[in-house]
Amino acid sequence: MPTATAPGPGDTRSTLALGALGLGAFAIGTAELVIVGVLNLIADDLDVSLSTAGLLVTAYALGISIGGPIATAATIGVRRHTLLCAALGVFVLGNLAAVLAGVFGLLVLARLLCGALHGLFLGAASAVATALVAPEHRGRAVGLVFGGISVSTVLGVPLGTLLGQNLGWQATFAGVAVLGVVALVVIMIWVPAVRSSGSGGLGAQARHAFHPRVLAMLAAQVLLMGSQFIAFTYLAAFLEDVTGIDGAMVSVFLMIFGVFSAIGTFAGGRFADANASRTLLVGNAVLVVGLLVLYVFGESRAMTGVALAVWGVVGFGVTPALQLRVISLAGRGADLAATLGASAANVGVASGAAVGGWALASFGIEDVPLTALVFAVVALPAVWATRFLRVPVPAAAADGSAPAATGGNTPLAAGG
Repeated sequence: MPTATAPGPGDTRSTLALGALGLGAFAIGTAELVIVGVLNLIADDLDVSLSTAGLLVTAYALGISIGGPIATAATIGVRRHTLLCAALGVFVLGNLAAVLAGVFGLLVLARLLCGALHGLFLGAASAVATALVAPEHRGRAVGLVFGGISVSTVLGVPLGTLLGQNLGWQATFAGVAVLGVVALVVIMIWVPAVRSSGSGGLGAQARHAFHPRVLAMLAAQVLLMGSQFIAFTYLAAFLEDVTGIDGAMVSVFLMIFGVFSAIGTFAGGRFADANASRTLLVGNAVLVVGLLVLYVFGESRAMTGVALAVWGVVGFGVTPALQLRVISLAGRGADLAATLGASAANVGVASGAAVGGWALASFGIEDVPLTALVFAVVALPAVWATRFLRVPVPAAAADGSAPAATGGNTPLAAGG
């Protein structure tokens, strides 16, 4: 909950603070994904193969999934506002190091560092966002933060790619660094100091953050995100070989997915506030329908566009609910647990891409969405079961949200 100097729920200062956090998420989201658009340029310039250059994607993902929790654990006693600013400051330096890196190995290290800071920032931003507003608006606050990630896929990545294609890949990293500086300045100005959402030192935080109920929620998140990335990793190839489109039209269809993902993320926060567990279950069910339409009607451009829109809305629309449930279930370990959501998502991305590659080699590109559909169906009972995960009364009380432990539709309730 806010300190005495924090803005009240719903006022202008709170809105500006959440917008600043969203801008920071936009910067780090752009840094994560824009590499795909300039990977070939890096490979040519640094004289490595394209597959070797792909390690830059892997390094960033490893930074988020492993480095993020480690960095959070190491800074558990640091004030959240200070941590946000420090994370963005070092993130800027990491991207400047990438600009100056003339050796591939140094570029990999820079990406690994930036990935760890990505996880650290998202965790701290989620914790701060939920502390800026009343409990009944926490899902919306998390949605605004993660909305920055979604918007980066629509605006940041295309613009960063355009910059790199015209001025060189170094210009892309320089642009991300500038964006990081802007986000740092607005966070310093608009985001107030708030109380920690967790309590105790690292040991106490870890006991709650790695409690079986939190791990169960994270496992469901891996399944839900992994099922999507089985198909998403090879979506461009599916559009070309099955739907029969190429060139600029592939970008148009990918933009459809990106736009509806952004819409879903913002809207998903509101639904998470009403009932996070129900949002996850409905989102999973609609995801199954979207993947089914993509598989059955993949040769139709119109139906493929509809499938991507539906998939985009629910696929990323569940993100605020997932993050809110993880933070809520962790109770006193909320600060550390806030980073674990990003880690679980990246485990899902990596495992989904691996399963998708296996499906592609074994069955062909036309059956990759079917494999994703099977895993989405498998995720349904796991997601349904998470609605029975509850925050113990002592943990909820220590978190300042005791009423939620008794049930109801609040985000901390078992069904909320």
